[in-house]
Amino acid sequence: MNIVILDGVLFVASVLLIIGLRKLSHPDSASNGNRLAAVALALGVIVALVYPLETQNNNYIYIVAGICIGGIIGIISAKKVPMTAMPEMVSLFNGFGGLSAALISLVWLVNNHFVSEATELGIVLFNLFLGLVAFIGSMVAYGKLSGSLKDEHLRIPYSTILNSLLLIIAIVLIIIFSYSGQLSISQTVLFSILSLLYGITFVAPVGGADMPVVIATLNALTGITAAISGVITDNKLMLLGGVLVGSSGIILTLLMCKAMNRSVISVFFGNFSGAKEAGQEVEGNAKEISASNLAIQLAYSQRVCIIPGYGMAVAQAQKVVKELEEILEGKDVEFKYAIHPVAGRMPGHMNVLLAESDVSYDKLLDLDDANTYLESADVAIVVGANDVVNPSALDDPGSKIYGMPILNLSKTKAVIVLKRSMNPGYAGIQNPLFFKDNTKMLFGDAKKSIEKLLMELKVV
Repeated sequence: MNIVILDGVLFVASVLLIIGLRKLSHPDSASNGNRLAAVALALGVIVALVYPLETQNNNYIYIVAGICIGGIIGIISAKKVPMTAMPEMVSLFNGFGGLSAALISLVWLVNNHFVSEATELGIVLFNLFLGLVAFIGSMVAYGKLSGSLKDEHLRIPYSTILNSLLLIIAIVLIIIFSYSGQLSISQTVLFSILSLLYGITFVAPVGGADMPVVIATLNALTGITAAISGVITDNKLMLLGGVLVGSSGIILTLLMCKAMNRSVISVFFGNFSGAKEAGQEVEGNAKEISASNLAIQLAYSQRVCIIPGYGMAVAQAQKVVKELEEILEGKDVEFKYAIHPVAGRMPGHMNVLLAESDVSYDKLLDLDDANTYLESADVAIVVGANDVVNPSALDDPGSKIYGMPILNLSKTKAVIVLKRSMNPGYAGIQNPLFFKDNTKMLFGDAKKSIEKLLMELKVV
């Protein structure tokens, strides 16, 4: 096929990819944006298959087999994985993207007999390093998100020093190998092992509510490796897609750092949570409220605000929350949602869940607007959130989340917390909010509790 035509198709695919990613920025257009991006990438794969190569090895049977296997795995995963497991699935797929980039680098090294010009070899080794870091880091993140890896199993002494040392060694090795213009198989293996070790020590220290920051960082790394892989393979669409994903991932990382009050340096050196003690002991008695009493309180309120967290995802309570919104608005109650940037286990987790329930994007308040709204709210209902509403972040210098911006409920007239028990949140620390004078607890599964509340509201 004419190369000019193929390049034209790649140009069209590039435009579709840009438009598709742009549409992902708003819930109303996200679905169409996802379809456009999928079409663009499908066109890219087709062009890559028919594009003239310098050597024809007739490897199409392996390529088709890989597409079929990957397609089947993707379809099954998309259909079977519940919404609550979406963060770990995103992490898993992101890791495979990093592994793909690393394999591209290894194949390039093999095809060039591990010998090349200094700049070219340096780029390939850098891509190999980032790809393996993104892969193994995402696998560790997957284990932590799914609960199969506990923080106590991943304690690494002097993690910051070790991270810095491994990173310096990797950079020095890239410079040495590139300057020499060649490396052996054993050196490649050792460099790969070093990269994997750094990926583990990079993510292992992460604890508490910091996981969304690392997910964003790993996504950025995978995007960068895709862009470099596009340069290595002379694939323009891969280069463009990688640049878009990498740059957006970096921007998202910066936003998450701001939301967590973390420095960028602490992200890249794995200096998360864990550096502080348990903090002050929390004392007091939690007060309970029944669904019937809460229904009366809500029916006579003017402003109600929902604060969703990971517990809402676990209970799959987003649809009944939407029903609660509709009933209360029918009683002339103003209803809003306060969204913390790192609520859940990945960036935008709560937005995805609420969009699934057709919650209007205009009702979602970001951190600053939410805190302003909460000062005048009659009732704030915390649905499965914990660390993002923990006042220890404001007044306990010994707490591991101290300094993190939170949704401040100190001035809200009444706070209702929906939880299964008094167990601490993901950060592993108790929440003094539960014992405040304006707070009451409604224990039980969030979905069942709200269903009871809906029944009571219908007769108020």
